[in-house]
Amino acid sequence: MLFRKRAMAGAVAALALCGGLAVSATAAEPQAVTYEASGADIANPERGFYKHLETHYRADGSGFTPLSADDLAEYREQGITQVMRVFYLEKFAATETLDAKFLELVEADLNTARQQGISLITRFAYVQGGAGPYEPPFGDAPLNVVLAHIAQLKPLFHEHADVIAAVQQGFVGLWGEGYYTDHFASDPSRPWQLTEADWDKRSAVLKALLDAVPDERMVQVRYMNAKQKALGTGSGAENALAAEEAGSGSDAARTGHHNDCFLASEDDFGTFLSDPITLDQEYLAAETKHVPMGGETCALNAPRSEWESASAEMERYHFSYLNRDYQTEVLDSWGAEGLAETQRRLGYRFVLTESTVTAKDDGTSQVWVGVRNDGWAAPYNPRQARLVLVDGDARHTVEFEADADVRTWAAGETVELTASVEGLPAGSYRAYLSVPASDETTADDPRYAIRTANEGTWNATTGLNDLRQTITVE
Repeated sequence: MLFRKRAMAGAVAALALCGGLAVSATAAEPQAVTYEASGADIANPERGFYKHLETHYRADGSGFTPLSADDLAEYREQGITQVMRVFYLEKFAATETLDAKFLELVEADLNTARQQGISLITRFAYVQGGAGPYEPPFGDAPLNVVLAHIAQLKPLFHEHADVIAAVQQGFVGLWGEGYYTDHFASDPSRPWQLTEADWDKRSAVLKALLDAVPDERMVQVRYMNAKQKALGTGSGAENALAAEEAGSGSDAARTGHHNDCFLASEDDFGTFLSDPITLDQEYLAAETKHVPMGGETCALNAPRSEWESASAEMERYHFSYLNRDYQTEVLDSWGAEGLAETQRRLGYRFVLTESTVTAKDDGTSQVWVGVRNDGWAAPYNPRQARLVLVDGDARHTVEFEADADVRTWAAGETVELTASVEGLPAGSYRAYLSVPASDETTADDPRYAIRTANEGTWNATTGLNDLRQTITVE
């Protein structure tokens, strides 16, 4: 077994503990603790099922429904940590200026989300499609208006990045999905035929958003070719984001994907556009190892939309989130067990496997921790794992020597963390794994910290995962 080699000869190979009992390591007697995995739903940030809440701002200023603190608190009780927030800008489709009242309402929503421990996936659009058929004019905004609005939203993106999980490109077309549009298709009656000039305008929107959104957050595109055109690349796995570029802050590293017709047809109603289709499929499977992927289902399409196929594709494309409210016929076809597994495995699911503490004669200690990712994806926003040592009111943070960036904790793999403990004042220190939010405003909020899927290790008050190890410094 991989972890047994960590124990030195004469040491206890594995010691299962319960009831919060801790192990204290002494020189020449390294101690190991094994952890019991939990099958429970874990309400971790920036993953899982989400709730879809849209709002409007019509010509007379009506239609805006603020986020309800009570509703968000109820979602938290249900284990839901994310809301898809779509802002429809009907009033501003023909003017470059967003009024102060609208910006204040958006900011109030962001503040409400923070108060309730919720993250938002945001999208802005100008018009919502009805039942169809869809014919021009559609009512979205021209490029100059879109760019002006993005510039005015930039301060909000920066000031409230802590509660923004990701920003979807939006702005173009009905629902902000980039298809039925008056201004980003040369012939609006044939929205599937796009010229290079059309693509240049769409790429300008994406690049403006990448500039407006802070470097530590990503922009998601509805169609893969939107990213490919903006970056001048093609499809296929060879054109996907390389592992060495992931997390670099480049445009490629900060552009993710969403599919709002997941499983609906062979090509998901035009989401996969390559010829052959396998090129886009391979591209998306490789890309989403490093950038966010989510969306919603939109039509029954058996057998592909049934659980066996759906779960295989969510795993292949590393889904981090999915709309729980739409399309319910598809979701309900998965059955209670399929829905429960989806809720558990969307995004990351970190499980502590084993830890060892080796106390050395020179007074230092070596800590080793194994963490397995049972989810379908890795986290996509920056986070650093740390070792936290607590003795009464004294608290010390120790950096792991490698692999502390949880974005590298890939689905289906186990990471091995090591840390050296030295130079601490005398005391008896309880050891914890800490994976807090990276933003100062939420770093101390346990609702934004990552909880491992283990029995009896989580402290909801501190947001720390108890390793059940004690390090004694004489």
